[in-house]
Amino acid sequence: MSDAREDVPPSIDPMVDFESAFDDAPFKLSDYRIEDFVTLTLFWALILVVFAQFFSRYVLGSSIGWTEEIARYLLIGVGFLGSVMAARNGSHIMVEFFYHYMPEWQARLLERLVGLVSLGFYIAMAWIAYQLAARTNSLMVSVDLPKSIIYFTVCAAFLLMALRTIQRLYLRYRDRTDVA
Repeated sequence: MSDAREDVPPSIDPMVDFESAFDDAPFKLSDYRIEDFVTLTLFWALILVVFAQFFSRYVLGSSIGWTEEIARYLLIGVGFLGSVMAARNGSHIMVEFFYHYMPEWQARLLERLVGLVSLGFYIAMAWIAYQLAARTNSLMVSVDLPKSIIYFTVCAAFLLMALRTIQRLYLRYRDRTDVA
C-alpha cells in the first residue's frame, strides 16, 4: 500500500514555475507608445522622491518637506497614465468568466457594448476633471505650483483612455472575422 494520496497533485519544481513567468515574447521597442515612456519617467521620479524622503528622514534625521506631497501627486499621475496603457491593451479589470460561456456572436456584441460604455465613461470623467481643473485656483501646500496641474493630468489621461478605446474598437471592428 502506498503512502501517497491520489487526490494530491504531483509536486512541481517551484523554479520551473518561476522561470516560466519570464518566458515572454522578445522585447520590441515598437510595442510601446509615448504614454508608456511618460509613465515610466513618472514612476522613476516617484522612486527618486520616495528615496529622497527615506534618506533624509532616516539617515540625515531631517525630512525634506515637499517629498510627501510630490510623491502623492506622482503616484496619481502613474496610476492614471498607467490606465491609458491598460485601455490600449484592453487589460482593464473585467469579468471574463461570462464571455467563455456565451456564443461567439454574443461575446463580441457584449465586448463592443462594454467598449462603448467605457468610452462614454472616459469622456464624462475627462469633462468633469477639466471642469474641476478650471475651477481650482489654489497652490500646492509645499511647492508653489498650481494644484490644477494634477486635475489637468487626470483629464488628459481620461482623454487618452478615450482615444485608445476608440482606436481599439476601430481595430476590432476592422479586423472582425464574422461574416454575416
